[in-house]
Amino acid sequence: MRVPVPPPERNRPRVNEQIRIPRVRLIDENGEQAGEVSVDDARRRAQEASLDLVEVAPNAKPPVVRIMDYGKYLFELQKKERQARKKQHVNESKEIRLRPGTGEGDMKIKVKHAKEFLAEGQKVVIQLQFRGREMAHRELGIEAIKKFIELMGDEGFKVEQEPRMEGRRMSAVIAPASANSK
Repeated sequence: MRVPVPPPERNRPRVNEQIRIPRVRLIDENGEQAGEVSVDDARRRAQEASLDLVEVAPNAKPPVVRIMDYGKYLFELQKKERQARKKQHVNESKEIRLRPGTGEGDMKIKVKHAKEFLAEGQKVVIQLQFRGREMAHRELGIEAIKKFIELMGDEGFKVEQEPRMEGRRMSAVIAPASANSK
């Protein structure tokens, strides 16, 4: 019983009939070197063992093939990828967008959202967008961000990055105080 081979996606190794090089270095099902053999002989030995012939080192001279269960091999690769993804650190951050003319009522609502994000342990990036002639009055942007931080109060956060210009945007980063104490 053969496991159906999934479609060739990503950089999967060649298997069985996909291998077309005349001579290959063979590693048998026990992991022992069988030496350099013809690809037809290697395929025959894989079929006798009811396993697959998998190309494990295509750039070697000659290419290295191994007799193994391809379905099990793919499962092990997927398992390793999942483990690697689990250990990745994902930087959680939310963005709050302001304009230099954002009113106090709107700003209070955005402050409320920012406090919720900080309570969940996420960083908050305050983005202030300038358009047209607003670029001439960058000090208004700094004042708007400082007013936003002032409305936040002193509860459980730290300004991680002071307001900084990046093209037509000014940004500042606020992080929860507990995240900075680690």
